[in-house]
Amino acid sequence: METTVALNNGVAMPRLGLGVWQASDDEARSAVAAALEAGYRSVDTAAVYRNETGVGRAIAASGVPRGDIFLTTKLWNSDQASVERAFEESLEKLGTDYVDLYLIHWPVPAKDLYVDAWKGLERIAADGRARAIGVSNFHIPHLERLAAETGTVPALNQIELHPDFNQAELRQYHAAHGIATESWSPLGQGGALLQDPVLDGIASAHGKTVAQVVIRWHLQIGAVVIPKSVTPSRIVENFGVFDFALSEAEVAAITGLEAGHRMGPDPDTFG
Repeated sequence: METTVALNNGVAMPRLGLGVWQASDDEARSAVAAALEAGYRSVDTAAVYRNETGVGRAIAASGVPRGDIFLTTKLWNSDQASVERAFEESLEKLGTDYVDLYLIHWPVPAKDLYVDAWKGLERIAADGRARAIGVSNFHIPHLERLAAETGTVPALNQIELHPDFNQAELRQYHAAHGIATESWSPLGQGGALLQDPVLDGIASAHGKTVAQVVIRWHLQIGAVVIPKSVTPSRIVENFGVFDFALSEAEVAAITGLEAGHRMGPDPDTFG
């Protein structure tokens, strides 16, 4: 399996990265350090996580060249009318002069600012300060409006996606329009999903953990995946998914766990 995916502008992005949502600045710093040591080369943060400083310090101290690390951050909802300022603040905290991917975190349709915010991201990309730009938590109508009003298509849409909520329709739309799918909360936030007997049986058959099987499922359905952990052993474990493959029947069985169980907010009403 390829370990990178080519985004729609040709930029290569690792298929597996580290997420740092709900990690403190210090936790993010140590988690990113452990991840880079383990071989990860992609890190996903956001302004609202309040840990960009820790992420940046870990990258700077790692000894890994900045150009070898794919760094993602996101524009928060309250900053959609001030994209340039928010972006510069993120760069300063991260200690870098560019990011590899910059995302609008939520569409916040009630504010009706996401199209203008997207135009701000386009300017940042044109200046080379973001190698690629995309969105997060956008539904199909939001994506269609961006295309209709700006003529450009996001490189990626980062969405809640796990076996309980596999977003088949949205993933199909992405595939048809050249938008990469990235999964957040890929393990269902580590809850009841990881106790599922179907997953447990597949994991036992491969001599892998349930978490490793779920991460592998994300990769095999074509998604980019960013499991979050601040535990070094778990960070290493989550990266050990390139030495086995699920059968078509196993992928189908995991996909069949779909329950319409959205754990996070509804993008149509959030914000």
